[in-house]
Amino acid sequence: MLNLGPIAFAAPWLLLGLAVLPVLYWLLKVTPPNPRTIAFPAIRLLADLVHREETPNRTPLWLLVLRMLLAALVILALSRPLLNPAASLPGGGPLLLVVDNGWAAGRDWPARLSAMDGLIDQADRQGRSVVLLPTAPSANGDAPALAGPMPADIAKRQAQALRPYPWPVDRAGTLAALREYRPDGAPYIVWLSDGVAAAGPAGIDDPATAEMVTHLRRLGTLEVRTDGPEQPALLVRPPQLEGGTLRVPVERADASLPLPITLRAQGADGRLLGAAQVTLAGGQGRVEVPLDLPTELRNELASLRVEGQATAGATLLTDERWRRRPVGLVSGRADGEQPLLSDLYYLERALGPYAELRKGNITDLLERDLSVLILADVGSLSEAEVERLRAWIEGGGVLLRFAGPRLAQNADSLIPVPLRAGGRALGGALSWDVPAGLAPFVDESPFAGLAVPDDVTVKRQVLAEPGIDLASRTWARLADGTPLVTGERRGRGALALVHTSAGPDWSNLALSGLYVDMLRRVVALSAGVRGGEASGTLSPRAVMDGFGRLSDPPATVFPIAAADLSGPPGPRHPPGYYGPAEAPRALNLSAAVPAMTTPDALLAGVPRGLYAGGGETELKPTLLTMALILGLIDLLIALSLRGLLPLPAFLRRGAGVGLGLLLALSLAVPGGRADDRRAIEATAQNWLAFVRTGDGAVDNISRAGLEGLGRVLADRTAIDVAGAMGVDLENDELAFFPLIYWPVTAGQTELSEKARTHLNDYMRQGGMVLIDTRTPTANGSGGPGGAGLESLLRGLDIPPLAPVGAEHVLSKAFYLLGDFPGRYAGGEVWVEAREDNSSNDGVSSVIIGSNDWAAAWAMDDRGRPLYPVMPGPERQREIAYRVGVNIVMYALTGNYKADQVHVPAILERLGQ
Repeated sequence: MLNLGPIAFAAPWLLLGLAVLPVLYWLLKVTPPNPRTIAFPAIRLLADLVHREETPNRTPLWLLVLRMLLAALVILALSRPLLNPAASLPGGGPLLLVVDNGWAAGRDWPARLSAMDGLIDQADRQGRSVVLLPTAPSANGDAPALAGPMPADIAKRQAQALRPYPWPVDRAGTLAALREYRPDGAPYIVWLSDGVAAAGPAGIDDPATAEMVTHLRRLGTLEVRTDGPEQPALLVRPPQLEGGTLRVPVERADASLPLPITLRAQGADGRLLGAAQVTLAGGQGRVEVPLDLPTELRNELASLRVEGQATAGATLLTDERWRRRPVGLVSGRADGEQPLLSDLYYLERALGPYAELRKGNITDLLERDLSVLILADVGSLSEAEVERLRAWIEGGGVLLRFAGPRLAQNADSLIPVPLRAGGRALGGALSWDVPAGLAPFVDESPFAGLAVPDDVTVKRQVLAEPGIDLASRTWARLADGTPLVTGERRGRGALALVHTSAGPDWSNLALSGLYVDMLRRVVALSAGVRGGEASGTLSPRAVMDGFGRLSDPPATVFPIAAADLSGPPGPRHPPGYYGPAEAPRALNLSAAVPAMTTPDALLAGVPRGLYAGGGETELKPTLLTMALILGLIDLLIALSLRGLLPLPAFLRRGAGVGLGLLLALSLAVPGGRADDRRAIEATAQNWLAFVRTGDGAVDNISRAGLEGLGRVLADRTAIDVAGAMGVDLENDELAFFPLIYWPVTAGQTELSEKARTHLNDYMRQGGMVLIDTRTPTANGSGGPGGAGLESLLRGLDIPPLAPVGAEHVLSKAFYLLGDFPGRYAGGEVWVEAREDNSSNDGVSSVIIGSNDWAAAWAMDDRGRPLYPVMPGPERQREIAYRVGVNIVMYALTGNYKADQVHVPAILERLGQ
């Protein structure tokens, strides 16, 4: 490979073809164009004339230059020129690519493919073979295995076919494959790492990874590529339900930098149910994200996803275990009871942490969505109540009744088994001498698997009439065999009766932990769930891929035992849903992944690079495209010279000049042509611009937000916006845009001197910059943004700032506004302190806020919002749209609205 500064040639021997250009010039020069045939009958008169020697017509110089240039472009293209070429790979052995393709690799998989593609190209230029070693088990369960050595073209196809899997990598299997490897020469090894290692109390606790790194260093020269601390692997742990709030733990592997996290709650149809945002401080590896959803929405929750990370670890599927069901409580006793004597007191204490409790009468409770209704010693029900409750049970509700004096004497028909009149009490008729204990639960019972404490006793109960179906309807028995809980399924719901009281009057069951567990099992019966715990073998319903997306299970996925749902996922049982369609159970990755850290401590002295680093650019396609354009031009010229393509006289006279212009355009730098096209596009229509931050997620939000604002402007104003265009403050021309939206991210560094100059010139010439720190509240005292923003904007010519007042033009440019919310509300908006400044006609050149406006404006192709507004309600989004309209009107029209304050004085002087 021949290096010439920023350009290198992968096939430099083809440059020898340039030496043939003088010969080509001579041949083209002496070869005249093809003669033109003209029909002229009088030519016979010249047949006998003496022939004189004539000098042949020569090829025009400009056509010579065109064809010489075309040949030079083809020769240069075949020599494979590279812009910013990477250094040659050390050593002379094969290239060994160790590729982590487990769950953590899916967060930026295209960058990994690009890195592999560039490394294989380098090996190809050096004539070296390539060996691939994916570290995750394959989809059919095979352990990691080496592929190769193989030529670069085959290796490139195999590398592009790799995909991340939704299970962990197998370091032990990778080490076993490496120990079997016998390279031909010292290989150059590149480990494309996922940046994850198991953590222990004192750091790394991952012997398999340590042994693999040690073996790689002994095998050859080792290089490591990672994502860096700006994009660490994130893992969503199973949430905990505290009161009405889901607390969702989120962990990251690299905790060296601050990191904002947005957690999205989605329904089974992908609908956004809610979101919460937190920020992990530097050094903080774990945070609990509080997610407060109404009960109705929480019961529709299907998945929790970290925004911006498409991996199986950043996605957690939910099922019935995390749904908080609404439970209605009705007591047959009079209101105003002492708490410790009330049946409802014990029910509330038992179910309060796990369900949403509602109290009232039966009619009022059934008006709302209700999963379970508990009647504590409610005697005879009216016929209307019975009919309504039966329909509700058939639809999926669960009715749980507790016995008591009223039910013992006035039982109605809505009970699972007929009852004997009266009851059985200690020391009374049909009594026993000592309180009775509980018998173990049978396997068919919803309470199967619960341990029965020895100290739980019953001293009074209502008795069931013996019947042929009594045994099948008995869910719990006393030690003497009499039923304690009877029940039956009815439609999609269930009807159950506890033959003792809900409080401690008839038994001490209400004072035990078994009482809580039994109630939770009964609550879990609602909405078609047959038990609190799954049992048996569960068939796969939908499984997750390496990007956290659900799809139909392939043939390599097998049913799983219910007891294994808490185990580690793998090729046979990937993360996803298993079980019946009406109540599937979720198998998640995160529950089986140990605490995470990075393998940096094992890589001392090893060269490291980033996937997102700048790479080389091959110029061959650009040069061949230019040669093709020149070839088409030459074809048109040749047809014209032969008379097959007649041209007007003025075009023939100006052909040389026109060709010169075409050659100049063809020789221009490709980026220059792109800049010209960009300039034409930017000036032909109105565009809103945003600063490209380098963070793909933030840039996508900015683009979607400005395009959404453009739709609102088109609907409500006369402004027609073509869309949103990203700009690079250092290299792009900014003067085309009246407004530039600048979202501030945690990873942004200080501006270069060139970028400061461009931005200062833009603001001095009348441009406006909208700076959005995207934090819930302004985090500085005495000014916007705090020290971080001050450091980022250092060197910019920003005038003194002040919060927007009630009379500022920005608050009335189109709508009358008293606040400026975006996705967040409450943050102040800052503009130039003096509106009457003579520069820029008194219009502020900079607006600084913190309310994340672009996220509030963002919408999909159907006009639906992409991100929730917080704290809400949805009216906040409408105000955010109005804020955007005012900002654009202020940028385009200036402070003309300020003149309205002088209208009364002007009319008075005119005498009107």
